[in-house]
Amino acid sequence: MSDDAGGRRPSIRDVARLAGVSHQTVSRVLNDHPSIRPETRDRVLAVMAEISYSPNRAARALVTSRSRTIGILAASATQYGPASSIAAIEAAARARGYWVSTANIDAADAQAIPDGLSHLMAQSIEGLVVIAPQVRVIRALSAQPLDIPYVTLQSTDLDPDHTLSVDQIAGARLATRHLIELGHRSIYHLAGPQDWIEAEARMRGFLEEMSAWDIPTTAPILGDWTAEFGYYAGRELLRFRDFTAIFSSNDQMALGLLHAIRDEGLECPRDISIVGFDDIPESSHFWPPLTTVRQDFAELGRRCVDLLLGGGGERGVHAIIPELLVRSSTGRAPLL
Repeated sequence: MSDDAGGRRPSIRDVARLAGVSHQTVSRVLNDHPSIRPETRDRVLAVMAEISYSPNRAARALVTSRSRTIGILAASATQYGPASSIAAIEAAARARGYWVSTANIDAADAQAIPDGLSHLMAQSIEGLVVIAPQVRVIRALSAQPLDIPYVTLQSTDLDPDHTLSVDQIAGARLATRHLIELGHRSIYHLAGPQDWIEAEARMRGFLEEMSAWDIPTTAPILGDWTAEFGYYAGRELLRFRDFTAIFSSNDQMALGLLHAIRDEGLECPRDISIVGFDDIPESSHFWPPLTTVRQDFAELGRRCVDLLLGGGGERGVHAIIPELLVRSSTGRAPLL
């Protein structure tokens, strides 16, 4: 016995044909109906195992009673961006009468991805959102068969037909251009972790804007998103002090930079200007209040839910353009 479904996902009719029964009989086996003879049940289950058939639980829920549930597969959900995205999707889903079920996975564990998907699919979700900022998660996801609408909230070309995001490159260019227009030419970039899609996009935006103004750059410094790393990097950079501004890939690392500048007896922005990214709630209360790039998570959540509940047919949507919030941490470039 062999599966000749032509490379597509096996269907209930494939199981029925190979087992020599009707698709109604297969459906009864799936629903554990008492009228099925044990030998028939065993034959159907053996075919399912042989061709790796798994029932489309979402479709079954639509035929019977809609689950009205959207699933979220999330990695690094404790970080501000992913956490804010989840909250925005939950709010948008509730406005449409839907619930959200979230599976938080360890991005470093390859098996966690299919396990998380199985957990969500068992709840008959009607759509899936993937908030997994690591490249390896997006690649692993592409190997999983999905027969429900899904969208990934990342700036990536790995799965362009299912991508919706805030334009991280545009945001980084806004931040970098702001510093350049203030007269800064010696600008460092404190980047995020190498495997993070957003960190890569923000680094790319920084380099593109510097290149557009024909300003030489130094290699970006790879950080880990924490204020502690920002402080450490700041202390190291201030040993040489060959810069007048830093674009930090997130606000937490910018906070550490501000601390290091203050401990060195310098002032921001008189001596060094700092720009962050994210506009976390505390950024307006840093000292000085932080110039940063704000992402519209509420709009991201609304568009995401609209895409899923509209049947997934609206593709090629423009990325959401972030906004630069100018506060007191940036000023005119001093003379070196």
